[in-house]
Amino acid sequence: MLCYHAVSPSWDATLAVTPDRLERQLTALRRRGWRGATFRDAVFNPPAERTLSVTFDDAFASVGRLAYPILSSLGLPGTVFAPSAFMSSEQPLSWPGIEHWLRTPSASELESMSWEGLGRLVQEGWEVGSHTRTHPHLTQLDESALRTELEQSREEIAGRLGIRCDTIAYPYGDVDSRVAEAALAAGYVAGASLSRPLTPLGPERWPRIGVYHDDPMWRFRLKVSRAVRYLRARYWPTSPES
Repeated sequence: MLCYHAVSPSWDATLAVTPDRLERQLTALRRRGWRGATFRDAVFNPPAERTLSVTFDDAFASVGRLAYPILSSLGLPGTVFAPSAFMSSEQPLSWPGIEHWLRTPSASELESMSWEGLGRLVQEGWEVGSHTRTHPHLTQLDESALRTELEQSREEIAGRLGIRCDTIAYPYGDVDSRVAEAALAAGYVAGASLSRPLTPLGPERWPRIGVYHDDPMWRFRLKVSRAVRYLRARYWPTSPES
């Protein structure tokens, strides 16, 4: 399970990888026999022992423009987790952690995908899941706000795209047992997290490996190696509410 965000040849944000690096990383895995699947299929119906799920949080427009052609050439489907409040507006993606880029020459990198763009990916076999409506820290919300973020995003994505939306990626990887239970109650069957330990805590808290701007090929190979994944799953300490 890999987690990417934006793809850009020039943006030096932590969340952005270059097209060349993305292609090299995924090509290396394909050559080693990894077979692609959407996030949902990888959790519930992996097609092979070596199943690779390539996910993109935030629905940056660059995913459709730059990542899709690369994955398509490698025979890989992808999964985009979209914050639904941004998909039908002209406003750029903006929340704590990325909003400062709006005041830089790289502001255009925050362009979001549209519903039409997401629909085209669905037609090509990609999965579109929820990333809530507005990308908040879910553990900091009260019950009413948490339910709104989870339920309305799911309904908007399903209604706009005419699909079943039953997977979610938690913004910032911020999830605890209360949030995971609320996601299940809202109708999600699987949730993607981002955490140092790679220990699955049920389908609703499924770990992914984050891949970032400063990951050279040697570090990527280390992150995805069987030995490191085993150590992170077995020995990295996990608190009950992590």
